[in-house]
Formats: sequence, structure tokens, C-alpha cells
Amino acid sequence: MLTAKLSRPSFSTLALGVATVFVSVVVGAAESRAAELHVGGATVSITPDRPVAIAGQMRTRIARDVESPVTATALALESKEGDKVLDQAIMISCDLVAIESAVLAQVRRRVKERLPDLDSQKVLLNATHTHTAPVMTEGDYEIPKDGIMQPAEYADFLASQVAEAAVKAWQARKPGRVGWGLGHAVVAQNRRAIYADGHAQMYGATNLASFRGIEGSEDQGVEVLFFWNPEGKLLATAINVACPSQEVEGLSAVNADFWHEVRETLRSKHGKDLLVLAWTGAAGDQSPHLMYRTRAEERMRTLRGLTRLKELATRIVGAWDEAYEGARKEQKADVPLVHKVATIKLPVRVVTDAEAAEARSKIETLSKDPLNRRSVVWHQEVVDRYERQKAGPVDPFAMELHVIRLGDIAIATNVFELFTEYGIQIKARSRALQTFIIQLAGPGSYLPTERAARGGGYSAIVESNLVGPEGGQVLADQTVNLINSLWPEG
Repeated sequence: MLTAKLSRPSFSTLALGVATVFVSVVVGAAESRAAELHVGGATVSITPDRPVAIAGQMRTRIARDVESPVTATALALESKEGDKVLDQAIMISCDLVAIESAVLAQVRRRVKERLPDLDSQKVLLNATHTHTAPVMTEGDYEIPKDGIMQPAEYADFLASQVAEAAVKAWQARKPGRVGWGLGHAVVAQNRRAIYADGHAQMYGATNLASFRGIEGSEDQGVEVLFFWNPEGKLLATAINVACPSQEVEGLSAVNADFWHEVRETLRSKHGKDLLVLAWTGAAGDQSPHLMYRTRAEERMRTLRGLTRLKELATRIVGAWDEAYEGARKEQKADVPLVHKVATIKLPVRVVTDAEAAEARSKIETLSKDPLNRRSVVWHQEVVDRYERQKAGPVDPFAMELHVIRLGDIAIATNVFELFTEYGIQIKARSRALQTFIIQLAGPGSYLPTERAARGGGYSAIVESNLVGPEGGQVLADQTVNLINSLWPEG
């Protein structure tokens, strides 16, 4: 029986709700021609109307409550010179753990049917990586049939809702202005502890005598885009934080995590129809979980009377305010828009004999309990990859890369949980004034650094990686090259 806890919305009231707002901006083409870019936006609910399995852990969890709605928010851009279309993009942020390839294909197909003049390859989706959103793929978990929305059914509902957001955003385009800014917030910490013997562990204990430090870099910058109408009313914002939204990842209820609090706080200040896109930066080795100073942090949070989600949202909104204070003074009405889509080929991570043998051993042990299905599937994928290697040459991993220039800023996507060091590389080497990195614009898998792969542990072992450090460097280099091609030297 479905229960709705006090102050939480029920499944049925959320499933089909659609709210739409629109934004626009006038810009110039990359070649400095006067061009008008129409921009529109829409947000829709992607919350199921009944109990559902939720993704992100190795065990099956059934959500029978909605703690906060999960949504999809679309931002549509089209640059035109008179009647001539110069470029297009629809960017859709989704409260999901990842973007399954089949869902993306369904969305593009449905959008193309309704908007035949739009280049559907320029429709891109990204996930916020909440671990409390529905499962989309059949077979990953052992899921009861009775009274539970099945993954294929949810995926169909999801594609329909997301396509609806894209179409409504496209149809809502009108002129306006754009700005960009930078703030800072301590939201994420590197989550990999390293020890005296050289090994690493995600969320490893830091109070041990053998603890030697935190493995990798951290990025606490908050990149922000703003859109106003010609009268100066703020209509939309995109917020890029190098942190997955997984503070409440272990719960068994639908929850958009800290992004719900961020959206609600900003809308309380700037209007209930404010469009908020959530973009997760390169954060494969970052998360909001505390790695040290935990008791002191929790004491201060309690004294301030904040939940952990509210505290994270307060920090993000503080950084947003910092960015807004500057950006509102430079509202642009004449900026270039260029959207490039490329397929880059990345070398896959090789499965060793020892890794394949270990995976087989774990499958044999775990298969005794059907509740371990997700873990069994995880290890079986390693064995399958090993068998393909033995059969002959393995094709490289083909990744769809989007790079967008909007005025002085660049936006670049990847499909991975990309370790933060790669994002820092891209930002530091980019010719853009400011560079936004959007990870999980696809199905995911971690992409670790060389140091992380040496240390091992979850997120840097072969089960976690389709592509290893060699491919990560190729991704960084090719992303930088494509970005910089939009800012010719001299």
C-alpha cells in the first residue's frame, strides 16, 4: 500500500504535473554577425505515480514515499540571422542517477517527430546523479512485480515527459539577455582515502594510524549562467557544481537530494516560476559526504538548526548570490552561440586474467542470494568484457561530446563520472573565460586518474571503469581541442 508521509507529496499528485516558463537571449554569431538567439525553458515532473525501485546502490530498494519530487528542466537555444538558422541546442537536466542510452534515443525520436526542423542530435540530457530516483533498465535489480512500476514502464514515462519538456521549451522561445558568473562553495570533498601501503578506498576511514591523506584534487567553484527577459526579470539559471547529488543516497524514498532545496530557496527569492538547471561538474571522486572533521561539522550544523540538505543548499545559493552580484551588472545582448557535436573514441580499460578470475569467484558466491542481482550483473560485465578481449580486437569506446560556446563561456559534456582532475585540466587549458563541465550526459561508469587506478578501490577498479586513465587523458585533450577551436588565437 502506498503511503505519503506528512508534508511529502504523494506519487499520484506529482507524476504528470508540468509547469512551463520561458527565457530568451539575443546574441551574435561566432563570426561576429548580428544574430538573434531565441531561448525557451520548461520544467516537468518525472516522479512516478506509484511505488518504484530506485537506482544507485547494489541492493534493491523500493520507494513507496516521495520526499521531494524529481524533475527534468529544459533550456532551448536557437541562433538565427533573419530566417536563417545558425545553431541550436536543447539542454535538459534530470534528477536521475544517469542517462541511459535507450532513454536518450527515445527522447530524441519523440522530439524529432514533433519538431522536425530541429536537429535532434543537439538535444542533450544530463543527470544530477541522485541515488534516490527510479531504475530505468530491466534486469539490473531483482524487483517485485506486484504493485511496483517496472523499469521499462518508467523509462517510457520518463522519455515522454522529458520530450514534452524539450518541446515546450522550444515553443516558448523569446528574446532576452544572458550573463555568467563564478562563486565558491564547499559542497564536495574528495571521497578517496589513501593509506600507508598505497591502497585507496572510497569513503575509507580517516581515523586510522595507517591513513595518509585524501587522494585527489577538489573543485569548489560554482559556475552559473543567468537569463533575463528584455525588461530585466530573471527567468532562468544553470548552476554547475562539481558534486553529485547523493547526500541521502542510502534512503528508500524518491528524493531529488540537495537540488530540491536549491530550487526551492532560489524560487522563494526570485519567483516560483524560476527555471533552475542542475549541472554536475567533473566529480567522479567527489561527493557531499564528510571525510574528516565530521563531529565538528555536525555540531555547527545542529547549532544553526539546519538539515544536511538545507546546509548544502545554503552554501550553493550563497555562491549563486556571489555570482549573481557580478553577472547582473553585465547582461549581454550580443554574444556568439556555437554548438559542436563530435564522437570521440577512447581506449577501453583492459581486463586482466587475475581480474577476470576474481570476478568469476565473486559471481559464484553472490549468485546464491537473488538479492545480490545488481552485484552479480556488475561482476558479470567484467567477465563478458574479458571474453570479448580473448575473441579478438576490442573496439574503442565511442563517446558523444557536446561543446557549446555562448559568449565568453564554454560548456562541455561527457558521459562519465569523471574524476575531478580531468575537469580541472579542461578548465585550466580552455581559452574560454569560464568553462562549464557537465558529466553524466550519458550512462556513466567512473573514469579514474592514473593515481586512482594504482590505488584501486571502488570507482577505480575494472568493475567501475569501462575506460581507464589513458582514455581519460584522451577525453581531456580532445575536449580542450574542440573548445579552443571556437576561440581562434590572435
